Amino acid sequence: MAHRVFIACSCDGFIAGPEDDLSWLPKPPEGEDYGYAAFMAEVGALLMGRNTYRVVEGFEGPWPYGETPVLVATHRPLEPKAATVRAVSGDIGSLLKQADEAAGGKDVWVDGGDLIRQALSAGLLDELIVSYVPVLLGGGSPLFGVEDRTRLELLETKEFPGLTQQRYRLSKPEQA
Repeated sequence: MAHRVFIACSCDGFIAGPEDDLSWLPKPPEGEDYGYAAFMAEVGALLMGRNTYRVVEGFEGPWPYGETPVLVATHRPLEPKAATVRAVSGDIGSLLKQADEAAGGKDVWVDGGDLIRQALSAGLLDELIVSYVPVLLGGGSPLFGVEDRTRLELLETKEFPGLTQQRYRLSKPEQA
C-alpha cells in the first residue's frame, strides 16, 4: 500500500490556471489514457481536497472514479455526487489513515494541490506521477511549495502525445 499522486502540471508548476481553469489540458487521442486505467487498477481509495472535488463535480459524463471510494477533506457539509463519496476531516496524517482504511490494502491516490503539498511536507507520499504539459500558465494553483528540501528519485519517463510523464519515488524531507 502506498500514497501516490497522479496529476498533470504545466511546465511552470501549476496544476490549474487562475479560477481553476483546466482548459490547457490536452485531450487524449482516441484510445490513449496516459496510463490512467493502469494507475486506477492499483488504487483502492482517493483522498482529495474540497476544491478539487468541486472541480470534478463539474465534469461532464459519468463519475470518473467508478466504485472507488472518494474521501473529500472538508469541514463543511458535503452533498456527495456519488454513493462512493464521503466527507472526512483531520490533519494530513489522520486523513491518510482514513483513506488507507477505505483502500482495503490497495494504494491511496492523493489529489488536490493543498493536500499534495501537506503530504509532501509531512513526508507521507511515496510516489509522484506527474504529466508535464508543454504550456506556461503564469499563475494558478501550484503543485509544489514544500518548506523542506525533498529528494525525488526519477524512476521512469514516458512520452505520450502532447505531454511527458515522469514517475518519482520520494524520500523523507531533509533540512537544506
